[in-house]
Amino acid sequence: MLDTKKIIIVGDRILIKPEDDLEKTTSGLYLPPGVGQKEKVQGGYVIKVGPGYPIPHQNGDEPWKEKDSTKYIPLQAKEGDFALFLRKDAIEIELEKQKMVIVSQSALLILIRDDDLFL
Repeated sequence: MLDTKKIIIVGDRILIKPEDDLEKTTSGLYLPPGVGQKEKVQGGYVIKVGPGYPIPHQNGDEPWKEKDSTKYIPLQAKEGDFALFLRKDAIEIELEKQKMVIVSQSALLILIRDDDLFL
């Protein structure tokens, strides 16, 4: 099993474990036959999410004195979501012999969140 505590995702990036041969996702979304053949779109489960988009520091005269003063606009994706993303924007990596992809939030097309699945 992948130890996600050691992984730090940067910025607006998302770590996804891709699903193979998707005709119908586990959440019930049917993908048209052309999607799998052309491989323009792929789906998978969100494993880890970056902090988001950094916003500039706006308060105080001496921001360098503050520890960790960076603020972020959070991402929409959350761990456990099913994500449909643009394949051309994905970067394939292998972590502990598991195929993973890293995508930015802008590459996501749809998120499916099933809160009942993780209760």
